[in-house]
Amino acid sequence: MTQNNQYVVCFGEVLWDIFPQGSRAGGAPFNVAYNVYKAGIDVKVLSRIGKDDLGDQLVNQIRNWGISTDYIQIDDEKPTSTVIATIDADNEASYEIINEVAWDYIAFSPELVELVSNADAFIFGSLSARNEKTRETLFKLLEYARLKIFDVNFRPPFTEIELIKNLLHKTDIVKMNKSEMRQIMSFLNEEYINEDQSAAFIQNHFKINEIVLTKGSKGARYFVGNESYDCPAVPITIADTVGSGDSFLAGFISKRIKNEAPDKIMKEAIALGAFITSKPGACPDYEYEDFQKFRDQY
Repeated sequence: MTQNNQYVVCFGEVLWDIFPQGSRAGGAPFNVAYNVYKAGIDVKVLSRIGKDDLGDQLVNQIRNWGISTDYIQIDDEKPTSTVIATIDADNEASYEIINEVAWDYIAFSPELVELVSNADAFIFGSLSARNEKTRETLFKLLEYARLKIFDVNFRPPFTEIELIKNLLHKTDIVKMNKSEMRQIMSFLNEEYINEDQSAAFIQNHFKINEIVLTKGSKGARYFVGNESYDCPAVPITIADTVGSGDSFLAGFISKRIKNEAPDKIMKEAIALGAFITSKPGACPDYEYEDFQKFRDQY
């Protein structure tokens, strides 16, 4: 592991999304990892699967994509995670998330300290910390991460207020959508007035310098210190919205770890989110050149 080889660590759930038309590899951290990898950045997925056929299929699928599975642990007892996904008439996805699965038991080990310490970014969400074992591992690793990126990604009923607050206190960059921003303000017993006031309050309260706010068809905003950068959405025909926030975050990370200018970071994020939303699923088959052509059109 060398300092001059950039890589990021995506921590949390890796699973099968079960759609009416078939199963797809997924889980928010993995969706981020897949699209970061497509941008030519090395990525380490830190998760856990069951010792079962679904786990074998998942690992084979991830390896076939060229992504390392070295840090995907195997659980002898808990099953590989599955999520029942449904798409409504507006192409919005909803998920039935099964509890007590392998990724609820991600184990801490000394080798993970080196992995996380040397990573250019450590990406995690709140869902992965729903159970005690993985939560313990996450909080230990956050002590070693250089750049901590928290993808809020609320999935009711797994939205424990104190956990969210603790994770926000630990993070450097937080990504949320508008409804999550409102929820966080209500957790803090603060009235939501507008984006600017809420962002400033969250930044001050948790000592977070950077907030990324996604707003669907209204684009996104990036709050850095006292500055904010607006980026309009790219007009597309939506295939479905599965993983659109994850691909947006992947685009953001791919430029942020290179310390690009905020407007350039956001253009990449918006474009990649739109590109993936125009295709079915969170991890569609594509080459980075296909995305670059799409991005340059806009």
